[in-house]
Amino acid sequence: MMLLSSSYFSGRLLSSAGVLRFPFSAAVKYSILSLSVALLLIALGILAWQAFRCFRRPAPIHPLPEAVNRDLLHTDDVSEITRQYKGMPTIKVEDVDTDILKSTEQRGEDKKFDGWLHYSLYYDDQQHHLVVTVLEVEGLHQERQTCSLQLFVQVKLLWTGPEMEGPYIDEGGKGKPLTLCTVLQDWRTRIVKGTCNPLFGDQFSCILHNEKELEHIDLRMEVRDFDKFSRHTALGEVRTPLRRLNISYPLELKGKLNTPRKDLVGEVLLSLKFLPTSQRIEVGVLKVRTVHKELHLDAALYVRISVQCNQCKLKYQKTSAVLRGTMTVFNEVLVFSLPELPLQECKILVNVFETHSSRKSSKNLIGQLTVNKDKNSENEHWALILRSIRQPIARWHSLLI
Repeated sequence: MMLLSSSYFSGRLLSSAGVLRFPFSAAVKYSILSLSVALLLIALGILAWQAFRCFRRPAPIHPLPEAVNRDLLHTDDVSEITRQYKGMPTIKVEDVDTDILKSTEQRGEDKKFDGWLHYSLYYDDQQHHLVVTVLEVEGLHQERQTCSLQLFVQVKLLWTGPEMEGPYIDEGGKGKPLTLCTVLQDWRTRIVKGTCNPLFGDQFSCILHNEKELEHIDLRMEVRDFDKFSRHTALGEVRTPLRRLNISYPLELKGKLNTPRKDLVGEVLLSLKFLPTSQRIEVGVLKVRTVHKELHLDAALYVRISVQCNQCKLKYQKTSAVLRGTMTVFNEVLVFSLPELPLQECKILVNVFETHSSRKSSKNLIGQLTVNKDKNSENEHWALILRSIRQPIARWHSLLI
């Protein structure tokens, strides 16, 4: 009986297995098969593309031999990145006066920066185009881990205006003509992560009316470490005055990284008034003096004030927008309520922005300044208002970028 029952049970299993079927039609099965084949082909295509990019990557540019003066060097060999320029004549390498950057690097002697920035300059006389190409950074020494570096290069074209007489800033230089500059163009390369020798190859261009404008233009390039909170760390800079370079042909240059420094772009007449009884401070924005290459009818300036008192940051305030001129008059007073007294530390940050009604970009930073007071030292302006309680004191301050 047990043998008959086991044979009967196995026969039922075979019969049930024989009628087992998938609950999909033939069209669905072929669709799934086609999708699998398509995904396989896409994966193979991506793999082939990455292999092609790996083999076509430009060869690294080897450092130049030691020279007597390494402030500014240029290569005898044309790099692979420069060979990819389109619409440019053959590169002409000339002997460049290596004393060009001596005056701009004297302020950076107190702190040594390792590394070199390799770049190229070219001015197209027919189309009036100035072309700046950031090639690579090499020899950069950084104490942080290499994998944490996110390097990019900030490129600014600075136009230097003529010398102008007064008013004068309070930080020094009274009785001497001021030479102010303005930012013509502000570019930024892509970010390269995890290396101290990044290759960029980013190219930027702008239109100049004639070649004589090169006499008033300085090129400022800062190597920075990216920060997601916009607190980028400046690792060094290279400055190149274009007035003494022959860039009618693409010219490859190599500049040593030096200590970054700010440029004077204007002056701000600030009025400060301290009211200890009501625990307030009044910041008056009276005048802003800047220089500009071309005056746009729709250009306007406004000032944003931020106050940080005893490690407590107050809500910022800003003035109304005023049409920009060489001397822009505001005559506005912004009142800030202080959280506590005594006033041990206080920092007033002033940012000047330019807006254009005809452009998509909402604002452009012109420059900024800071008036500081801490436990150990205080700004001259702060010392005056603390000696003259409840009286407004006006002083000129330098506007830097």
